[in-house]
Amino acid sequence: MALHQRPRRRTGIRFPASRRAPAQGAAAGGTVARLDEAAASTVALARTTAVLRILTAFTFLWAFFDKTFGLSYATGHGKGWLDGGSPTMGFLSGVSAGPMEGTFHAWAGDAWADWAFMLGLLGVGVALASGVALRLAALAGTAMMALMWVAEWPPAQHLSDGSPSMSTNPLVDYHVLYAAVLILLAVAHAGRTWGLGGAWARLPLVRRHRWLL
Repeated sequence: MALHQRPRRRTGIRFPASRRAPAQGAAAGGTVARLDEAAASTVALARTTAVLRILTAFTFLWAFFDKTFGLSYATGHGKGWLDGGSPTMGFLSGVSAGPMEGTFHAWAGDAWADWAFMLGLLGVGVALASGVALRLAALAGTAMMALMWVAEWPPAQHLSDGSPSMSTNPLVDYHVLYAAVLILLAVAHAGRTWGLGGAWARLPLVRRHRWLL
């Protein structure tokens, strides 16, 4: 029997725990930093879409009140809806291009057209301001913008009287941009930040019918 045993051969390099700990701590710190950065980006995005929602709401609500009371901006004093004026007469009777020119002329000043247009402005504006029913607001607002796009008919280079249309873009105008913003706000659930979207989503009726979000 040998008095001395040969030590077992060790493979690889082993460092003391004190030398491995900083590397593990740095990795954990990097993960926490990335999570904090992602959380901050999420909050910033939510607040940005909330601001966009409120600004868009103001756009729709201002148009409604100006046309209702005649605030002397787009609608002159004494020509508001409450004064007996028609919110659709001026715009629809002025349509001078596109495949629905005659149809819009026939609709101009009709009571149903006035009510549909004004309720659309008010409904979309209130939904955006409160942050509830953004899917319905996006649907109604997009339909409204589509009709207004057809009324202005940006693809036309000339109006029906032969004069230049002065169209700046044959496809994408501000109506398309407004529709895109409405859809974006609905998809992003923008009403849950600085709005009532979260409480609205928890209502039993809305939980059963998700299209009401």
